[in-house]
Amino acid sequence: MLNNLQKEIIELKDKKNAIILAHNYQPSEIQEIADFIGDSLELCIKASEIENKDFVVFCGVDFMAETAAILNPDKKILIPEIRAECPMANMLSAEEVKIAKEKYPDAAVVLYVNTLAEAKAEADILATSSNALKVVESLKEDTILFGPDNNLASFVAVQTDKEIIAIPKGGHCYVHKMFHEGDVAFKKEKYPNSELLVHPECDKEVQNLGDAVLSTGGMISHVKNSPSKEFIIATEVDLITRINREIPEKQAIPLLDDAICKTMKLHSLEKVKKSLIEELYPVEVDAKIAKKSLNAIKKMIEVSK
Repeated sequence: MLNNLQKEIIELKDKKNAIILAHNYQPSEIQEIADFIGDSLELCIKASEIENKDFVVFCGVDFMAETAAILNPDKKILIPEIRAECPMANMLSAEEVKIAKEKYPDAAVVLYVNTLAEAKAEADILATSSNALKVVESLKEDTILFGPDNNLASFVAVQTDKEIIAIPKGGHCYVHKMFHEGDVAFKKEKYPNSELLVHPECDKEVQNLGDAVLSTGGMISHVKNSPSKEFIIATEVDLITRINREIPEKQAIPLLDDAICKTMKLHSLEKVKKSLIEELYPVEVDAKIAKKSLNAIKKMIEVSK
């Protein structure tokens, strides 16, 4: 049941002709007021399909809101907390991509959607954890510059004959780097009949122990369709919140209770309400960068459909 503040936000949203998009890592109170919840690819596709709305309130991190702004130049994109940044996205600058392109002139550039707009503008195509292999295989080039997540690059590399060159060295998600083999052993002993679902941003040693390596959207689909009843989930804790709310007949267990993306949690109901009332904080992308980035985003969406 929604609380009074949640009800106020929904009323405000309708009054302002707005839509609220939320990433799977948002806490339950944000998920409950969202019009749409998804992983990075699902949110990109949803943002590309928005019609008849004046505002998009994006409860996620900076690169997600930027992507929505690039896809919707005629709409006002708001992010309730301007400090909600993705540390991984900040690990790869546009300048580093340019340097890599000079070093490997025959390579195609595939950038994880978890990059800032300036870097996206240097990409041939974008990718997410759910479609990275499909994106790489869609390209004619045999050498691929892939960044910024090294673990996702490695995950793709073992499934393709193409040469995958990770940029930058050491690019990672600090939340998914928290998981270790010992954590798996501990939880598997406690839940011996469970399936282990692992995000491809996790280290290879953890991926190798998984029953499946999946994006967050892929994890939700797997839980729905699997005959198993228990699942240990190796990703951010609020995906487990969503699974247990939407699929109550199954049990999702976090591999680590403290696997928390701190910047995702900077959003709150109070900030969402203030964002709608005061139209805070507008997300704007330089027109030239947006134009160059749009091509890479659209290519990814086309490959994914």
